[in-house]
Amino acid sequence: MVVWNTTRRCNLNCVHCYSKSENKIYSGELTTQEAKVFVKDIAEYGVNVLLFSGGDPLLRHDLFEVANFASDAGLRTVLSTNGTLITETLAGQLKDAGFSYVEVSIDGIGETNNKFRGKKEAFERAVEGIRNCLKAGIKTGLRFTVTKYNFKDLPGIFELIETEGIPRACFYHLAYVGRGTEITKDDLTHEETREFIDYVLKKAETFHSKNLTTEILTVDNHADAAYLYLKLREKDSKKAEEALKLLKLNGGNSTGTGIGCVDFNGYVHPDQFWQHYSLGNIRTRRFSQIWEDNSEPLLSALRNRKSRLNGKCAECRFLDICNGNLRGRAEAFYGDTWAPDPACYLTAQEIKPN
Repeated sequence: MVVWNTTRRCNLNCVHCYSKSENKIYSGELTTQEAKVFVKDIAEYGVNVLLFSGGDPLLRHDLFEVANFASDAGLRTVLSTNGTLITETLAGQLKDAGFSYVEVSIDGIGETNNKFRGKKEAFERAVEGIRNCLKAGIKTGLRFTVTKYNFKDLPGIFELIETEGIPRACFYHLAYVGRGTEITKDDLTHEETREFIDYVLKKAETFHSKNLTTEILTVDNHADAAYLYLKLREKDSKKAEEALKLLKLNGGNSTGTGIGCVDFNGYVHPDQFWQHYSLGNIRTRRFSQIWEDNSEPLLSALRNRKSRLNGKCAECRFLDICNGNLRGRAEAFYGDTWAPDPACYLTAQEIKPN
């Protein structure tokens, strides 16, 4: 999957924004023709999914033209947005443009979300955006980034998911980049993170018992995979081993391997959270060429990271299903790309080899 930050501009001012976006015009963003050259290249290269992100991609004037071009090229196109601009008409345009999935960010109920996102009525307009997408027949998901500030709203978020019939919910751990570096003090403690995951698992079971088919995911902390396995083993060891095989197939964090990012100005990054480090620019070299260049130091290191990891990561028995977690968060917190991810909440006993 390639994340394309189509524009840096955004109509909101979120406290955790990794791109520090504002509602203004930024210079140097890819032209329509440059975007199409990029899209054609990644389609021919074999990329499966192109995620249109931002800022907010709905503020890019040629969004539907480029999205149609990407769909015609054989890419699965998905959209990440704050949802506040999605009218019924625009939802129909998203459907016609071939978007197979739209993810709308909501980080709390009512005023909690509005403060988090820096605008009055952001919550109400985002919910309306979700409704309009569902009405248009687009699979739509809710994206929630958990912090101390909005942790209390989790019951309301799950109630919203159930009431509105939202088919997918992604719960993101905080990444320490952009404005996210300014609120690291508001990240959950390890104990609170375990409480958070326990609650998500409990609600997933509740939804299943109600025959609800909502997909529930946690994102950007692959310690969750190991924790899920350990919790499942307490209930059903056979299913736990089946789950472990699937988690090993998934392989954990895929920064620099299964996911890449192209930003507003054409710079390529190992993922969307490495905006401060460029692998090259698609204006001078194709994405496929940049991605295949294993002489690039960081890209090569990320693809051979296990031998470089230190601390608890180097000793962890779950390395095959975590892959060292989010390296960008380790670098931001410790100034060391290969240090343990500070958001890993597994205990020394849990990671100890059997």
